[in-house]
Amino acid sequence: MREMLTLRINGLDVRAEEGWSILETARFYGIEIPTFCYREGLSAWGGCRLCVVEIGEGVNTKLVSSCTYPATKGLVVRTHSNRVIAARKVLVELLLSSCPSSKTIQDLASKLGVQKVRFKVEHEDCVYCGLCVRICAEQMGAKAIGFVNRGRNVRITTPFDSKSEECLRCGACMYVCPACQLRCQGPEPPGVICGSCLSLNPTCLESYPDLMCYMGGAGDCGTCVREKSEKAD
Repeated sequence: MREMLTLRINGLDVRAEEGWSILETARFYGIEIPTFCYREGLSAWGGCRLCVVEIGEGVNTKLVSSCTYPATKGLVVRTHSNRVIAARKVLVELLLSSCPSSKTIQDLASKLGVQKVRFKVEHEDCVYCGLCVRICAEQMGAKAIGFVNRGRNVRITTPFDSKSEECLRCGACMYVCPACQLRCQGPEPPGVICGSCLSLNPTCLESYPDLMCYMGGAGDCGTCVREKSEKAD
């Protein structure tokens, strides 16, 4: 039997099994952390950093990817601090600048309230999340594709760019690919950001910098703001 350990997430003392990540622990308690390159059933990669959380206390805090960082005894975690929200928005902006045609990325932008992109838009057909590589190797057992080169020259392809005899033609790579999920407006959208499903920014982050309930981020429902206003009256 695995040992249980205690840590603190958003001011709540929670318990986790040894070997769990911060993301797994948070999800077990119903605390939502957005993800992009993470998929249940595949190995955690931590490439996109969208699942970033803030750990530590005082001036010694830092941002880490929750899908790869282990839950440890006494760890203090904040999943929806102002610093975390700001970092996630920048990361979504970068994803949008690479592949604005992706419905998956557009949905993330709407959920996080991203309304502009300050980076050069490239219209790439791959965001290098690695989901296709991992599902091919870990779930299909084919290992037909992989990363080649580094930096700006990185890409995903078959060995020697040749037709792969290992490919099962199963389509799993396309199924998990966020760049293959075309946004609702079709292949020629009017703008970089759709925004049709936009969720407004949390209403009380300035007053309540942490997650305040099990239902979502601070201020998502607006209840705590209304209660504060009623008490002031």
